[in-house]
Amino acid sequence: MPSRQQGGWRARVACWAVLCLLLWLPAAAVLAAAQPGPPPLRDYAVDAWTTRNGLLHNSVRDMAQTAEGYLWFATWEGVVRYNGVEFTAYNRGSTPGLRDNGVGALYLDPNRRLWLSDSRGNLGRLGDDGAWHYLERAPEWPRALVHDMAIDGQGRMWLLFEGHGLGCVHPDGRLDYIAPPPGIPLRASFQRMAIDAAGDIWIGTLEGLVRYTADGKWQRYGRADGFPQGLVWPYLAPDGTLWLAAGEQVFRRRPDGRFRLAHALPGAGYFTSMLQDREGQLWLGTENRGVARIGPRGLEWLPPESLTNGRIASLLEDAEGGIWIGANGGLFRLRETLFTSWTRRDGLGGDYVRAVLEDDAGTLWVGGSGGLDRLGADGRFHAVALPGGNAQVPSILSLAQGRDGDLWAGTFADGVFRLRQGRVVAHYGPAEGVPSGHVRVIAVCEDGRVWIGTRRGVVVIDEAGAQPVPDAPQGLVTALAAIGGELWIGSVEGASVRRADGRVERIPLEDAGGDPRTVFGFHLVGGAVWAASDRGLYRIRDGRLARVGMEQGLPVDAVFHLLADDAGDAWITSNRGVLRVPLAALEAAADGSGARLPLQHYTEIDGLPSSQGNGSSSPSALRRRDGSIWVATAAGAASVAPARLDRYAHRPPPPPVIEAVSADGRALDWRSTSSLPGGARLAVTYAGLSYLLPERIRYRTRLEGLDEDWIERGTRRDVEFIGLPPGSYTLDVQAAHPGGEWSAEPARWSFEVQPLWWQRTSVRAAGLLAALLLLYGAYRYRVHRYQASNRRLAAQVEARTADLQAQARQLLEIDRERAGLLEQLREQAEAYARQAREDALTGLPNRRQFDEHLARDIALARRGAHPLCLALLDIDHFKRINDTRSHAVGDQVLREVGQVLQGERRGSDLVARLGGEEFALLMPDTLLEEAQLACDNLQEAIRRHRPWAGDEELQVTFSLGLVALRPGEGMEDLYRRADAALYQAKHAGRDRLQIG
Repeated sequence: MPSRQQGGWRARVACWAVLCLLLWLPAAAVLAAAQPGPPPLRDYAVDAWTTRNGLLHNSVRDMAQTAEGYLWFATWEGVVRYNGVEFTAYNRGSTPGLRDNGVGALYLDPNRRLWLSDSRGNLGRLGDDGAWHYLERAPEWPRALVHDMAIDGQGRMWLLFEGHGLGCVHPDGRLDYIAPPPGIPLRASFQRMAIDAAGDIWIGTLEGLVRYTADGKWQRYGRADGFPQGLVWPYLAPDGTLWLAAGEQVFRRRPDGRFRLAHALPGAGYFTSMLQDREGQLWLGTENRGVARIGPRGLEWLPPESLTNGRIASLLEDAEGGIWIGANGGLFRLRETLFTSWTRRDGLGGDYVRAVLEDDAGTLWVGGSGGLDRLGADGRFHAVALPGGNAQVPSILSLAQGRDGDLWAGTFADGVFRLRQGRVVAHYGPAEGVPSGHVRVIAVCEDGRVWIGTRRGVVVIDEAGAQPVPDAPQGLVTALAAIGGELWIGSVEGASVRRADGRVERIPLEDAGGDPRTVFGFHLVGGAVWAASDRGLYRIRDGRLARVGMEQGLPVDAVFHLLADDAGDAWITSNRGVLRVPLAALEAAADGSGARLPLQHYTEIDGLPSSQGNGSSSPSALRRRDGSIWVATAAGAASVAPARLDRYAHRPPPPPVIEAVSADGRALDWRSTSSLPGGARLAVTYAGLSYLLPERIRYRTRLEGLDEDWIERGTRRDVEFIGLPPGSYTLDVQAAHPGGEWSAEPARWSFEVQPLWWQRTSVRAAGLLAALLLLYGAYRYRVHRYQASNRRLAAQVEARTADLQAQARQLLEIDRERAGLLEQLREQAEAYARQAREDALTGLPNRRQFDEHLARDIALARRGAHPLCLALLDIDHFKRINDTRSHAVGDQVLREVGQVLQGERRGSDLVARLGGEEFALLMPDTLLEEAQLACDNLQEAIRRHRPWAGDEELQVTFSLGLVALRPGEGMEDLYRRADAALYQAKHAGRDRLQIG
């Protein structure tokens, strides 16, 4: 029993910890609000997977992420690999398979190799060939579950056996088993073990903490050391900090080696998993209370409804900052979202929000089906009573603030309310001159008059009361805006404007195309008025109309609201999410640039409570003074802060991987296969290993040897090639987030397609020989006939002299035909030989001849230690020449480029066309400085050349990648370095030389 003094000491420590935590929470919240960083837990999206989605078992014991980016999850029915879209299962029945389905732990060693253990004491490692390679157990090893594993500083792998002791795998493969001595409760171990920098092993058990020192001594910790009785286990954070979970408390090891109470969470129950993320925040998984996070915002609990009840067995932060939760009830992922959702849980009277407004005092008002709400200082919404309505809670459709500071609220069926300091001071309905129903918009002019949009036209309220506006549209009014002393009116009849002198003019939006019917809003941006309609956006500037719609890249017809932020972007609301597009691009599209809008499309996956925004209400979106954007949706209000946009948008491109290859429907071991039969139908599956928004990842491929440029694949994760001609190919795959950069390092697979039997050189040579033999046989037959005729003529020489002369002339003609035929065959043979080594379009040596010269010169350079340089040249934007001026012009440009290169080359250099717009220059006995000068002269010659293909306006440039041969380097390595240098030149702006 502990002494009374010890119990009092622990009570005082606990009280001080709780007090410090309570005092720290408000300060942490203010600090978090002032500095950009992770959002509060309530703003995380929670994704869930179970056996219905491909998991082998709903209990996820352990997790790991390998170097290439795959996520791995250990279950009682095997291990699964996840690429962001689908799971790949590995168990006893898969190929490659496991020795046992009950996977105990996963571990990444210092070389980022994945290890797993199972319930029978097996230890396996995933090899580069994709197969599992197991270590053979020593006889003394228990056939028991391996709880956990870790590698110490000497490279030894330590294993924690359930119900037994420790196992040690030495770097040389020796296997040792270390049984615990009496008094060490290792048989009641928990599945957590950590090795500190000193090489000491810390082991969690159900009866306290155990330590196995580097010199082989055992030590037990318990209540006498300040820990509560029962379960205590360690966690080694990425920064080397050693944490201990003990009951409802978390201890941290100090530099002096002592443990100090860091956090106490009364009522949390047992902690079962822990994670320190890259932001330094501490995540805690519990036995049955879910997940908590301790960080700048203090203590936060994940909403209970987000996870299933049960133990949180494992926590993992992936390379992109996503938090993965392995529980007894499935797999969960916490993902930061761009938008914050505001719903009934935050105090809103209803989730169907129609209007949002910030008044002059900075107070936020929200109107919707649940009435009128005001955001309080406590971060929650509070209802504002609106008495006198026909409904118990009037449905708010519109909000506006008058020049005197009063708030105006338009309703669905209860007229218009006027509020002062949150209290109703006036109500306008049919008796006061405001038609009942559908007050969707309210506008306030500079002179203080209030304009009301109703289902029967526009009503103005001033000191004289409410009066209808003559000459204004008399149908349902859906938009009003007071801009520059004029009133802009949108309705189901189109757009109008009431000038300062009272005249109402209709704006013929249809003249700009699109045939609009309903206008939802007018917005002054950059000196122009933009009208949002059911056929896109219309710009009215200086009396001129322009339209931006689906033809320019908008994904929807109907758009409701347009806002400009401080970063130069426009935010557009619609029934299918929120769009963000640079204002400059929007203006260019309205000016007729023809370029597609580079927009970002946000939906529920980005945190919106609903993709359905609200139109025909006002204002349905706003930009607050702090720069945040607020949007009214059919399931609540949504907001986004600029700081979170920066955090959310700047993501590294997802690393691409090639996952599977099949030929004619049969799977190939593509890692070890580089030769394919001719005529095969080749299918390649790939993935971008990102887990933020995997459904939106874009892909592009390039098959070197066939494609001249990258081919966009959209979100497709596979590509097929049918009937590839014989030759060598390299497939490159790149991935990118929407609007993001392409991955710098493509996934790459090189292979060779073998020719079909009739495409083989030997078969073609045999065919040519057969044709020659046939011609020779025909010749012999003709000669035979000639000799027979001579014999007949000799017998009839005297009687048929005239006939003999005619036949002699015929034979002479036949002989001339034979000679001509043989000459034709010789010319064809010479042509075939030229075609095999010469480019037909430019007359330059082709790839085959160039490779022969390069191999020969490399061999000569190695024997004589002579310098050798290689330059790869690629015509810039050649595809654009073909697309804009025709392929005939493109072919002529290729011929002229070849002529310029051939004319400017030095006598010892070799210029060749490798294919498409790519040329090569081989410079033997040339130092790199001399080669650079020669390349500069070539570029200058190309720039001087005019005209190109007879077109004075056509400008042709090319980029060069130049390399010098290194000692011991082969042809393929030289090519690859030159190609990489060319790639850098093109990405650095083109029309330049890059030395590799």
